[in-house]
Amino acid sequence: MKNFIYSICFLVFVSSCKTEEKQTAHKNTEAPIAKKIPKELVTHGDSRIDNYFWMRLSDAQKNAETPDAQTQDVLDYLNEENEYLANAMRHTEKLQDKLYKEMVSRIKKEDASVPVSDNGYSYYTRYVEGDDYALYCRKKNEENAKEEIMLHGPEMAKGFAYYGFGGQSVSPDNERITFGVDTISRLQYTIYFKDLKTGKLLEDTLSNTNGNAIWANDNKTVFYTTKDPETLRQNKIFKHVLGTDQAQDELVFEEKDAAFSCFIWKSKSKKFLFIGSVQTLSTEIQYLDADTPNGDWKVIQPRERNLDYVADHYGDDFYIRTNLDATNFRLVKTPINTSTKENWVDVIPHRKDVFFQGFDLFKDFLVVEERKDGLVEIQVRKWGGEPYYIPFKDPSYKAYTTSNVDFNTNTLRYNYTSLRTPNTNYELNMDTKESTVLKVEEVVDPNFSSYNYVSERKFATAKDGTKVPVSIVYKKGVVKDGKNPLLLYAYGSYGASIDAAFRSSELSLLDRGFVFAIAHIRGGQEMGRHWYEEGKLLKKKNTFTDFIDCGEFLIAEGYTNSDQLYAWGGSAGGLLMGAILNMQPDLWHGVIAAVPFVDIVSTMLDESIPLTTSEFDEWGNPKVKEYYDYMKSYSPYDNVEAKAYPNILITTGYWDSQVQYWEPAKWIAKLRELKTDDNLLIMDCNMENGHFGASGRFEQYKKRALTYSFLLDLEGITE
Repeated sequence: MKNFIYSICFLVFVSSCKTEEKQTAHKNTEAPIAKKIPKELVTHGDSRIDNYFWMRLSDAQKNAETPDAQTQDVLDYLNEENEYLANAMRHTEKLQDKLYKEMVSRIKKEDASVPVSDNGYSYYTRYVEGDDYALYCRKKNEENAKEEIMLHGPEMAKGFAYYGFGGQSVSPDNERITFGVDTISRLQYTIYFKDLKTGKLLEDTLSNTNGNAIWANDNKTVFYTTKDPETLRQNKIFKHVLGTDQAQDELVFEEKDAAFSCFIWKSKSKKFLFIGSVQTLSTEIQYLDADTPNGDWKVIQPRERNLDYVADHYGDDFYIRTNLDATNFRLVKTPINTSTKENWVDVIPHRKDVFFQGFDLFKDFLVVEERKDGLVEIQVRKWGGEPYYIPFKDPSYKAYTTSNVDFNTNTLRYNYTSLRTPNTNYELNMDTKESTVLKVEEVVDPNFSSYNYVSERKFATAKDGTKVPVSIVYKKGVVKDGKNPLLLYAYGSYGASIDAAFRSSELSLLDRGFVFAIAHIRGGQEMGRHWYEEGKLLKKKNTFTDFIDCGEFLIAEGYTNSDQLYAWGGSAGGLLMGAILNMQPDLWHGVIAAVPFVDIVSTMLDESIPLTTSEFDEWGNPKVKEYYDYMKSYSPYDNVEAKAYPNILITTGYWDSQVQYWEPAKWIAKLRELKTDDNLLIMDCNMENGHFGASGRFEQYKKRALTYSFLLDLEGITE
């Protein structure tokens, strides 16, 4: 009864917050008009005119101390867009401030992660109230051990607009730590070394890396990955010996195939180093005894088209997850010295109805993550024993193993969350099957309770009859009368599965009457490998039509209506937003496209742009006419037309290395030129950040507050 009364009060509050008319402040502000310099682009005899091609700058132009004329024109345009955004949204500043404070207030200010034991120490991160960055700490695994602050994030980040940490790795003798730092937001890290006894930095520095250094077992040799300076492709593995200059480092491997990237890691047993060369459809892994860093690398299985695998080590064998003769993957093992595919023996055979997602090796146990009917299951089996599954409660959720670095243990760490359940860290005794809660994400709000929210999982029917899962959450008391604002999110690319996870920031929408939903569309891998295969290359449009069908399903089921339906996606999900805007603009009242990949044809034709060559098997190579024609038929930028579009918020970062800023900048210019409506069209270009936004734990919520105020303002909700 108490919850029912609270829900009624909540609905009265929401209705009192609505204004009679939705805000239209942007209509009194003059929008930027980008200059047009027509450039003809001819491919396969087909001509495209790009009036905004001039917005593209090279890295040299962006990094120059004095901007040239073109750079200045670009900067002027981006600043004009930011000024227009500020003017158009000025009437929401109080709401933005309220939302920001509200979201930040739910975060525990003094907080620490669950310690992870490794090699005699317990490692954890810790936040101090008021700090945006963490302290990276450890203690010896002994009574009354003193805390050691290995890295002091708040002090290190002082004076930087952006300060991103890469990987950290402690030497086998526990005396030194490596860590990566990116101060530009281009994902190009410099690796530093720190003596944990003296607290002093060593002179060694490694530039232009992916941020991770892997120790050999001699405590003086590390291996690291560098990037092609132009494309940012991870293409070289070097060996560095402490006390020497980076210029003297030995190149141990170069990935010369532009479609592949490479990286290095260490086996859980700590006995082997692995170099992986990966591409969308193929993998090749080399290995080296970690005790002999100057030894020769050997290949587990030479690369083959459409052969994907990943390896770890146990005893005399490599354990390998592979798609060899297994669409949904299987687990095999093979002797170390005879590791090619002819010697692979099943540990867990292929199953048509189960997607084998990953595995974790322990001395006495094998733990497997798999998907069935779109939901993650964690299977535990004692070597030679019967498997069992960890039970989960919500209709839609996210579960995964985490931080299991100890090989000789009978405990398993795993995390569980759902759209209404804060992230919970568990430790399972694999012998007794008993789980213990180690930590629950604290929501600092006395009125918060998971029981105040409803989580559902439904299936929408796509146009071709395919059943598409939709995860839904809303506050108790919301009635399915077709009159609720609803925000629909999706990604739908690269086989990335978007599971239903809790975010305390979303309470700011739910508590104001919004329904939030995730469409698990094709292009992801939620329903198995076929789900991915049916949403890529020449079947990519399934991703877009699935999303539209999910939106229409939510309307038909009474959750919302087209005047209150909103869409949100980022990066490749931003391409999704651009496509659905062109395909069915009248279905949405507003669309949020974050760092959107919208100029797909031009980008995939340019192999100098980061990620292009490695993604031909995701999108297709437009140098082949069949793929060019198909890409062009859905490319958001190429298909902007003179018609009405809904309200649109676009976000981007000037230093974005994944989706270059000029894609959304060109897109908004073309939309503004051609659209026939007077709906809100704004872009937020962060001039200091890249693809993943702000680096501090609180700063990111300013962007979220802007996004939410865009939605709430369109709903006429002012409080």
